[in-house]
Amino acid sequence: MIKKNKITVAIMTAVITATLGLTACSSEDVTSVLSTTIGQDTTESSNSSDVNEAGNPGQDQGQGPAGDGQMQMGGESSTSVSGTPGEPTQLLDTADMFTERDLEQEADLTDATNITLSDGEDVNITSEGVYVISGTASDVSIIVEVADTEKVQIVLDGVNITNTDSPAIYVKSADKVFVTTTDSDNTLKVTGTFTADGTTNTDAVIFSKDDLVLNGKGSLTISSTANGISCKDDLKITGGTYDITSSEDAIEANDSIRISDGTFKINSSKDAIHSENSDDDTVGFVYISGGSFDIEAGDDGIQATTVLMIDGGTIDITAVEGMEGTFIQINDGIINVSASDDGINASTKSSAYDVCIEVNGGDITVEMGSGDTDGFDSNGDIIINGGTISVTGNSAFDWDGEAQLNGGTVTFNGEEITELTNQFGGGMGGFGGGPGGQNGQNGQGGFGGDQNGAPSGQAPDGTDGQMPQMPDGQAPDGSNGQMSTPPDGGNVGNGQMQGRPQGGKGQH
Repeated sequence: MIKKNKITVAIMTAVITATLGLTACSSEDVTSVLSTTIGQDTTESSNSSDVNEAGNPGQDQGQGPAGDGQMQMGGESSTSVSGTPGEPTQLLDTADMFTERDLEQEADLTDATNITLSDGEDVNITSEGVYVISGTASDVSIIVEVADTEKVQIVLDGVNITNTDSPAIYVKSADKVFVTTTDSDNTLKVTGTFTADGTTNTDAVIFSKDDLVLNGKGSLTISSTANGISCKDDLKITGGTYDITSSEDAIEANDSIRISDGTFKINSSKDAIHSENSDDDTVGFVYISGGSFDIEAGDDGIQATTVLMIDGGTIDITAVEGMEGTFIQINDGIINVSASDDGINASTKSSAYDVCIEVNGGDITVEMGSGDTDGFDSNGDIIINGGTISVTGNSAFDWDGEAQLNGGTVTFNGEEITELTNQFGGGMGGFGGGPGGQNGQNGQGGFGGDQNGAPSGQAPDGTDGQMPQMPDGQAPDGSNGQMSTPPDGGNVGNGQMQGRPQGGKGQH
């Protein structure tokens, strides 16, 4: 298909060479600015590789990390887009995302140890077990340091901790730590600048070097001068009510963030939910299957390095960018995004996945600010198989690879659309030129023209309305001075090429 597209563009370039005298553009200019429209279409496919729970491509018979059906990005193998149009891409194994104990909202207190907090006295947990913590104190940390095969459950039962420079809960080592709230209100706060623990930058109110699970039936309020919750491994949240205010990221983890339920009110000066491992760009996914989210963020609402997958929940985001990741897949849920920049943005953050936005279901509303902003912006592909999408703003869709509209209902500025129009900011012009492009509004006007193009159907001044001559003084054969119809079903109108897109990172 890529070869076919290149041939198509080559033919198109030859056909429109006759107009270059009108436009003062080179053939390179023409091919680089052609805007494309993709309707409900099917494309050639490639097989997607299996992906394990950590979001890593599965290996297949001695092949590279991504197995079959992969595409190359910067010399690295990557997981390709779904082989069959209309079918969801298999990205993460969701069957084993959470254990039974992760999902339990009450702790077994049969053999629990009860501890009451005191000012200035740290609580040191050095053996596996369940610990019920209660009381109000300042300058105190609950420190967990057990063997890497042992699990600890911290039960917060009416806890109020205010620290100046250290985490309220600090997990140095463990197999996994649970932080469970009883049916009570709990508050953890750090008011000053965090002090490092040796070489460890303990910059969060809850800071864990190992796997961390938050659950329970109560509420937890977190206030931080840096990060709210930071986990250097996998972070899971399966229940509870959370109110987080942070000067940096509210919830962050290195390898993954997995949320099945909970109520979240987040006010973050940076990202609200952020998963990234600076040492390994093949991990760092975000998976949400439920919960209620009220997010205000100074940067991204939700950011994942690899995959951002949403299978459910109600998510309200006000941010600079609503969601960002390498491969964003929305299968269900109610999502409302108000963004001053792009609403949903897929860009290259991982070498393990292709860049793609894929919508298979859900109810998605995106409102963008003015300027060069897009509702859905992908540096790779956009695939819509289902769901209800409403976009309000200057530009609904912008992609660099390929686009498919296989199903669902899509409206842009209140009008239902049946094909995806690629918007390139300031727009481009028609060959005969109506008024100049208006910031991506279907790009009318002549190439190289400004916002005040020549009147519709007229050539620029000085051309006398004539077609420029070919080297032999003739227009292309059969054209009678008119533009030829592009091959492969494309046609040129209002400065757009309609048909298959050119380029892209791989076949679908």
